[in-house]
Amino acid sequence: MSRKVVRASKFRHVFGQGVKADQCYDDIRISQMTWDSNFCSVNPKFVAMIVDASGGGAFLVLPLNKTGRIDMSQPTVCGHTGPVLDIEFCPHNDNIIASGSEDCSVMIWEIPEGGLVTPLNDPVVKLEGHSKRVGILSWHPTAHNVLMSAGCDNVVILWNVACGEAMVRIDSVHPDLIYSACWNRDGSQILTSCKDKTIRVLDPRKGTVIAEKEKTHEGSRPVKAVFVSDGKILSTGFSRMSERQVALWDPKSFGEPLTLQELDTSSGVLLPFFDPDTGVVYLCGKGDSSIRYFEVTDEAPYVHYLSMYSSKESQKGMGYMPKRGLEVNKCEIARFYKLHERKCEPIVMTVPRKSDLFQEDLYPDTMGPEPSVEANEWFEGKEGQPILISLKDGFATTTKSKEFKVHKSLLKTTSAAMGHQHDNTGEVHALQKEVKTLKETVEELTKRVSELESKN
Repeated sequence: MSRKVVRASKFRHVFGQGVKADQCYDDIRISQMTWDSNFCSVNPKFVAMIVDASGGGAFLVLPLNKTGRIDMSQPTVCGHTGPVLDIEFCPHNDNIIASGSEDCSVMIWEIPEGGLVTPLNDPVVKLEGHSKRVGILSWHPTAHNVLMSAGCDNVVILWNVACGEAMVRIDSVHPDLIYSACWNRDGSQILTSCKDKTIRVLDPRKGTVIAEKEKTHEGSRPVKAVFVSDGKILSTGFSRMSERQVALWDPKSFGEPLTLQELDTSSGVLLPFFDPDTGVVYLCGKGDSSIRYFEVTDEAPYVHYLSMYSSKESQKGMGYMPKRGLEVNKCEIARFYKLHERKCEPIVMTVPRKSDLFQEDLYPDTMGPEPSVEANEWFEGKEGQPILISLKDGFATTTKSKEFKVHKSLLKTTSAAMGHQHDNTGEVHALQKEVKTLKETVEELTKRVSELESKN
């Protein structure tokens, strides 16, 4: 009699748990837009959610600790003239967030420490270059101030945010609507999925196709794709019979998938979130009430089903916390921010361990907030590898000065380039003092010149 051997994995028993009611963000009118983006972005300081807004588009940014019922008068970021479709926090500065909208523009915002006190109408930078609505945004993982946007005009634009310029415009590759666009781990390649059922790996600076695969999923519903470990690609889509599928591809030999699994017959698009530190991929379906998670390994069938978190309420969107914002002493390996119709609920994924000590096997060095290359250097061809940090002693203490430095340089460069008069009080006072001194010197010299002239 053959016994089935269970595959050994430290993530077999990962379980998800919603937090207590008082730790949720209540009474928020989440956007009703039918668009397949996350609608939520989160970092160790803030959580941002796209909300319903009359006459334009708005999103809410709350400090993580501001839980409970959110007042109706809570200030929003409301500079767009059309509904907001996607938002994403900058990975190198927790106070900077980008938003893309139906008004065809991309805006970069600076959120003050402690959150908003008054509504925010004026962006630090406004990026204009798309002719139709902008539905996908993604910051470069290692280069400072590089942002990718994709619009319904089938165009991908790479921006140098520091000077507000479109540096690369990829407009002849996609014949139809772009469903997803993301970077690989070091930002040397872009992966896109398109309505023509093709996924493409692109060279970001040249805008050329490195590899492509047609008909990854036979169905006509949207396909989403992300890079996973070793340059492989994980895609989610639909079969001809409208069954949801997950597939793994090797771009070096794109012929057949390494694995193709059918999941169920729901109609919601599966949003994939991949954690490179653990090799776990989480699939969150829009309109689903569950999160499935799989482990991606080198051994067949490559994508191993682990478990599923289920709840009663369906999700309108999902935010994914970066590794540096997790509670490592509780063996938390992922935290999601699930959007309901009227609230946002954090969901914690935990590996059950008895010890309270730091678990090194669960937390290898992870991507930190420090960029490894500046925007202009990256556009000139310099690659930047991720700068890794250890989570052993917590994270908060290591970033204060770096954040401030990045934050100031962003504002300096943008205001110089865009002619923005942004309120940076300390610098303004110092400059005003200098101007005053110079004025006094000029007046004194003019006086002396006129005295000398009258003597002569």
